[in-house]
Amino acid sequence: MTATGSCADLVSVIVPARDEEESIDATLTSLRRQDYPALQIIVVDGGSIDGTVAVVERHRAEDPRIELLPNPRQIIPAALNIALAAARGRWVVRMDAHSTVGSEYVGAAVARLREGRWGGVGGRKDGFGTTPAGRAIAAALGSRFGVGGSLYHYGTTEQEVDHIPFGAYPTELLRRVGGWDERLVANEDFEFDYRLRRSGAVLLFDPALKISWKSRQTVRSLYRQYRRYGAGKLDVARLHPASLRPRHLVPPLLVPYLATAAVVAARRPLLGCALLAPYAAGLTAASIGTARTLEDPTSRVYVPAAFLAMHVGWGVGVWARALQLLSESRRP
Repeated sequence: MTATGSCADLVSVIVPARDEEESIDATLTSLRRQDYPALQIIVVDGGSIDGTVAVVERHRAEDPRIELLPNPRQIIPAALNIALAAARGRWVVRMDAHSTVGSEYVGAAVARLREGRWGGVGGRKDGFGTTPAGRAIAAALGSRFGVGGSLYHYGTTEQEVDHIPFGAYPTELLRRVGGWDERLVANEDFEFDYRLRRSGAVLLFDPALKISWKSRQTVRSLYRQYRRYGAGKLDVARLHPASLRPRHLVPPLLVPYLATAAVVAARRPLLGCALLAPYAAGLTAASIGTARTLEDPTSRVYVPAAFLAMHVGWGVGVWARALQLLSESRRP
């Protein structure tokens, strides 16, 4: 695809970042190598205390398409809105600061938007790891047992969807729906896509658009991430109750179920084991199947823990946020 460089053809790529020194160099390198040259690349830094800003400044010195803006609030929705306000392009492509894409990515996404049918387009988000646990986590993220209905982690068929990762959108549409909700500190993308769809827009998942995403590299950090996701899901549900799907309730129900089974097992081991058996069987089957995709035997042993961190983290996040909100409501 060629671009004339006119304002109508310009694409604004927006990249929220905070303490991404280890990965943002690869992100910006992949963006600078796009075969669609008419780009405005906006990095919004949320007060990084590592070398993130220095890396961005080095790229800025080499490429005038790159801009760097501050994000005093240090949350992702605020960063996205700062970038949206500064966007000059007809299209906006969101990128993550620990992701890379092939040289055809932006041009291919814009080509789909130019069809005129789509309010947003997103692709396959394939995780990768650099540690044994990180490789197991990336594999678990590609499993339906791990991520449920999040099609963009494992889908292979083009289709209309409820949510897309790091989407590409018409800039005017983003502004018309009011950008991202800065009351949220997690799940802001899902909530944004929900409002977009309520406005009449249709979202396309195109697996030909591939995003390489550095997932969490330890089970502990994965648990914390999913606990944050669970808390964020409750906040989104409070704003938009109709956005809830049955699958969203599974992790919050799993946590008390497992806790009850553990208590029962302490007094009646056979009954407790019987209660745990259905989930244990599913976890075992999914872990064996997922582990087979990994060449490194050391990575394989982390797969069950990765699944547990995702499921339990999400569920605990929902309950912890619910208790926090209940406590706040009782304060005088």
